[in-house]
Amino acid sequence: MAIRLSLICLLVSVTAIAADLTPERYWISALPNTPIPNSLRHLFTSDFSDEKSTNVQVGKGGVNVYTGKGKHGGGTAVNVGKGGVHVDTGKGKGTHVSVSGGKGHGGGVGVHTGKPGKRTDVGVGKGGVIVHTRHKGKPVYVGVKPGHNPFVYNYAASETQLHDDPKAALFFLEKDMVPGKAMNLRFNAEDGYDGKTAFLPRGEAETVPFGSEKFSEILNTFSVKPGSGEAEMMKKTIEECEAKRVGGEEKYCATSLESMVDFSVSKLGKDHVRAVSTEVAEKNAPMQKYRIAAAGVKKLSDDKSVVCHKQKYPFAVFYCHKAMMTSVYAVPLEGENGLRAKAVAVCHKNTSAWNPNHLAFKVLKVKPGTVPVCHFLPETHVVWFSY
Repeated sequence: MAIRLSLICLLVSVTAIAADLTPERYWISALPNTPIPNSLRHLFTSDFSDEKSTNVQVGKGGVNVYTGKGKHGGGTAVNVGKGGVHVDTGKGKGTHVSVSGGKGHGGGVGVHTGKPGKRTDVGVGKGGVIVHTRHKGKPVYVGVKPGHNPFVYNYAASETQLHDDPKAALFFLEKDMVPGKAMNLRFNAEDGYDGKTAFLPRGEAETVPFGSEKFSEILNTFSVKPGSGEAEMMKKTIEECEAKRVGGEEKYCATSLESMVDFSVSKLGKDHVRAVSTEVAEKNAPMQKYRIAAAGVKKLSDDKSVVCHKQKYPFAVFYCHKAMMTSVYAVPLEGENGLRAKAVAVCHKNTSAWNPNHLAFKVLKVKPGTVPVCHFLPETHVVWFSY
């Protein structure tokens, strides 16, 4: 009886608490003066989003949570009232309900239906109620060649990467960043899926296994066949996240927007920080020749920065690293077909700790530590800096 009454009291604040826990609201609360780059805003929802809605009702009878297209649309209903807790999942399978009030359990109610990326989670605890409705399923894997991320600098370029990886063209020398300079570029980074992979809310991302020691569990969680191209791609991402640091850099793989914000703020502070990314006027623009516009290049930062690179994974994961001795530039570009791009470039002044066979050195035909090495950011990547 005591547990039931405490649950009802906690549930009264559901709408305010649940709203505060959205990734966007978390950003605004942590960085009220820092606009969210479009590259990140577009990852709040998946291309495979479900049109079903989540309704939370608080009334005298308790709290009712419905997810589904209609009252009898086969969704999930969670009712907490005088009669206790009742869960109806319609035609779905695999619902787990836990009610605890003893020591060591935290107290509260947790309801999980389905696997991450295809489920509704309702949690009731000391902090209130959290309701997450995930999309119908993870994006469809369409296949990419598993290869090292060229923005992880302790790896050597593969034999074919120099010619086959479109990101090879993103590297250039700082001295070439002048108006009129022409470069063949493509900014939309392929992540192996038919449609963008979205952020999971931190509360859900933290329940999803991540790490090489849990790889079998990860494949099972996302229904990925061992040995498949998708499995190899995911394995590569995890290996890069666990790889040793380059020189004195600090790195972190963010599995949610909230954790990316926390890492970046911990390295740069929160009072005067910006986050920017490349913006191209046309979606999925092909490789083409761009020229640096006459308007010229603008230096945004000339000290430390945190660069976050989107990884190839079933949900949004970013490889973030704090780099010292870097410059960040805004570079206006004009394509040969008239397409305009607001590109962001990062220049590394000290590359002495990079793998001597890294892709950048192969492309530019220079040696580590000799000249600043720059690269444009693909559209889904972001750089943070103080100003």
